[in-house]
Amino acid sequence: MTAEPPAGPRRTESGFPFAPVYGPEALAGRDPDERLGRPGEYPFTRGIHPTMYTGRPWTMRQYAGFGTAAESNARYRALIAGGSTGLSVAFDLPTQMGYDSDAPLAAGEVGRVGVAIDSVEDMSELFTGIPLGEVSTSMTINAPAAVLLLLYQLVGEAQGVPPARLTGTVQNDVLKEYIARGTYIFPPQPSLRLVADLFRYCRAEIPRWNTISISGYHMAEAGATPAQEIAFTLADGIAYVRAALAAGLAVDDFAPRLSFFFVARSTLLEEVAKFRAARRIWARVMREEFGARDPRSQRLRFHTQTAGVQLTAQQPEVNLVRVAVQALAAVLGGTQSLHTNSFDEALALPSEKAARLALRTQQVLAHETDVTATVDPFAGSYAVEALTDEVEDAALGLMARVEELGGAVAAIEAGYQKAEIERSAYRVQRETETGARTVVGVNRFRLEPGESAAEEPYRPLRVDPAIEARQAGRLARLRAARDGAAVGRALDALRRAAGGGDNVLYPMREALAARATVGEVCDALREVWGRYVPVERF
Repeated sequence: MTAEPPAGPRRTESGFPFAPVYGPEALAGRDPDERLGRPGEYPFTRGIHPTMYTGRPWTMRQYAGFGTAAESNARYRALIAGGSTGLSVAFDLPTQMGYDSDAPLAAGEVGRVGVAIDSVEDMSELFTGIPLGEVSTSMTINAPAAVLLLLYQLVGEAQGVPPARLTGTVQNDVLKEYIARGTYIFPPQPSLRLVADLFRYCRAEIPRWNTISISGYHMAEAGATPAQEIAFTLADGIAYVRAALAAGLAVDDFAPRLSFFFVARSTLLEEVAKFRAARRIWARVMREEFGARDPRSQRLRFHTQTAGVQLTAQQPEVNLVRVAVQALAAVLGGTQSLHTNSFDEALALPSEKAARLALRTQQVLAHETDVTATVDPFAGSYAVEALTDEVEDAALGLMARVEELGGAVAAIEAGYQKAEIERSAYRVQRETETGARTVVGVNRFRLEPGESAAEEPYRPLRVDPAIEARQAGRLARLRAARDGAAVGRALDALRRAAGGGDNVLYPMREALAARATVGEVCDALREVWGRYVPVERF
């Protein structure tokens, strides 16, 4: 028998009690013109474009990358053939940490959670047959984001694509790595300097590129509530804006290229409210605190991914339902692009069939439902407007606390955000264990012994362990064939720039063009900037 959950009032993920019924009193004292405005107008609560999806649907991205560049290239071609309108690249852990595949610390991790990229040759193979002037590419890379972006530029140039035609995004959000994810390399201050250098470089060289995707997704995956997710993400965004201004950039020169990355959970109503609250807060911060006058600088553009942390290994096909609900929350919340997780990701890297079904989920929403027929259909809903205000107020309170601690970097160094998220994660875990929170197939509605054996067997995608040896062989051949002296000179120029005030991306590009590896470039910066060692204080 499955135990019934304890009775009691329902609460949102951020901890607010749900009212059994919402009415006009929920909006008392609120000026709808001030709080909502019109779609495409300040404060952008109802969306950043006047027509939203009535003109065209969101960009449908599918996050993929595993094993070698050649294997990932085959998956990308299949996704494009299946109707995907944008690529999203997953890199393996050594690449994310700035290590080559033959580094001792990379042992056992090469190609496991993403594609291994060690040099411009790997990047070229990753995009063989994919015209970079026609496809938009998002790269989930943070500490070494500048390195991977420059490799992408070099491959584009080899295809004959001018940098000005390249479109896409690098995540480049290292601050959230210190909070929730851990793939940092350098201390926070030089990391912020690298972010600002990338902003300046792209403005001059790759003007259509989105220079950062400020990410709450990973905080949510670590346990952040919706209010914490947007509060800590927007606080990081403020830190990046301040770093860019300190580097001499004008706010309206770089802010239009800022973008964000959020999760979409199964709690649809609060998620819709979260997205609307985030847009309103960011518009006000950019206009009132930073004096942004260009409306594009005030718009919070964001990508959404469905909640990987809510997928279950038990009865994995049920994840198809979860992902559909989460995708609907993202669409009703006004996302600009969306990745839908595959139903088997709690077990292994997505199989081709599962990845196709994930894309089909978006296509059904876009083409078989009426959610694209009107802009912000929840506007004026007593429940959603009340939830939007509650999430906004809670997020502003958390952002004020970050400011009291000295801003996002000082709060990170004090361990504040990490401690708050861990408390929320512990609460959710305890609720799941006690049955206060229902997780279908895990603590309720489980299969009886023998039923699971009757299910269709699942065959997970396996990563070939021989990939590591093959990547090491590629690196050995690369180092033997290149001009070692030219690589040494280029890396020396990179060290000098890192130790001074010059933009490091220009000598970095020269080093990569000379066939320096990702690990060699990152090691050169480690020698100058050092490594970050976290301190638990809060």
